Amino acid sequence: MSEVRMADVAERAGVSLGTVSRALRGLEGVSAATRERIREVAAELDYVVNPEAAALAGRSTGRVAVVLHDLTTWYGSSVVLGLERRLRPAGLDLLVRCVDDPEDRVEFFARMPVRRKVDALVVVAMALTPGEFAKLDDAGVVAVAAGSHSETVPSVSVDDVLAAQQAVNHLLQLGHRRIAMLNTVADSDRAWQAQQDREEGYRTAMAMAGIPVDEELVVSWSGGSRGGAQGMDRLLSGRRSPTGVFAFSDEVALGAIRSLRRAGIEVARHMSVIGIDDHPLAELTDLTTVAQDPEALGSAAGQKVLDLLQGRPVRDTGCFPTRLVVRGTTAPPFSG
Repeated sequence: MSEVRMADVAERAGVSLGTVSRALRGLEGVSAATRERIREVAAELDYVVNPEAAALAGRSTGRVAVVLHDLTTWYGSSVVLGLERRLRPAGLDLLVRCVDDPEDRVEFFARMPVRRKVDALVVVAMALTPGEFAKLDDAGVVAVAAGSHSETVPSVSVDDVLAAQQAVNHLLQLGHRRIAMLNTVADSDRAWQAQQDREEGYRTAMAMAGIPVDEELVVSWSGGSRGGAQGMDRLLSGRRSPTGVFAFSDEVALGAIRSLRRAGIEVARHMSVIGIDDHPLAELTDLTTVAQDPEALGSAAGQKVLDLLQGRPVRDTGCFPTRLVVRGTTAPPFSG
C-alpha cells in the first residue's frame, strides 16, 4: 500500500495543502470545524508526518534560505536586509539563492528534500506552487512568503489594490479626470500579482469617482525606467494626452518623467505623475509616491520564521500599511 501524503489528506478534506499543514501543526488561520475535519481525515487515512522529515526537523542547522528572483533590485535587497537584521541576533545565518529562470527554480526545489541544509525558507516575491510546498514539507523545512500573499504558508505583504487607490485618489482630489495608468509586463511572480492588483485599484478608484476608464490610457510595457519612458511615449502619441499619470512603480514613473521632459512637457504644471514604492530615488527627484517599507516587511517575515522554528503561534499580521507621500510631481490640472 502506497504511503499516504499530505496531498491525499488535503484532497479528501477538500482544502489546500497549506490549510492541512497549519491545522496539523496547530497554527492559527484555520477554523475549529475545519481543523477537526482535517484531523478526522488524517486519522481515517492513517496519515503521519514523514518520519525522515521529522528526524531532520529535529536537527537544527542554524541556517535560513532566502529565495528571490533578483537581489540587485532595491525591493529585494531591502527585504533581505530586514530579514538579516531580525535573524542575526537569534544566531541564524542567511543563505541567499537567486533563481533567475524557471529551470533554476525547478532544480532548487527538486534538490531541497535531499540536501536539506536549512531550517526554514523565505520566498521573496514568489508564490509557492503545491508541488514546491510538498517538497518543503517532505524535507521538514518551514516556509514564509515575503512580499506576496500566500494561502499555503505564513506571509507578509502590502495591499497593492489599496496602494493604487491611494495614488489615483490623490490625482482625483487634485481635480484630474483624464488619468492614465502605466502598468508593467510581468517578469516575476510578484510583478504578475502586483500588476493585476494595482490595475484593479486604479479601475476601482476611477469607478468610485464615476469616471469611465479610457482604455487607450491603460498602457503596459516592460518594467523599469526604460519601460516607463516607452509607455509614456505611447501615451503622448495618442489622440488626447492625459493630465495625470499613475505609474506601476517609482522606477516606471521616473522613466515617464524623463520622456515628458524630453518632449518639453513640464512635470506637475502640465502633467502630474505619481508612482508606488518610495524608492530612494523618489525623494532625490521630488517624486510623489505611495510609500511601502520592504525592510520592515523582511523583518516581519523573519519574526514569523523565528516563531515557526520555536514552536510559537504564528499570528496573521495582515497587510503592511502604505502611505501617500506628496512631493513636486503632482499638482492640479493646468488651466492656462
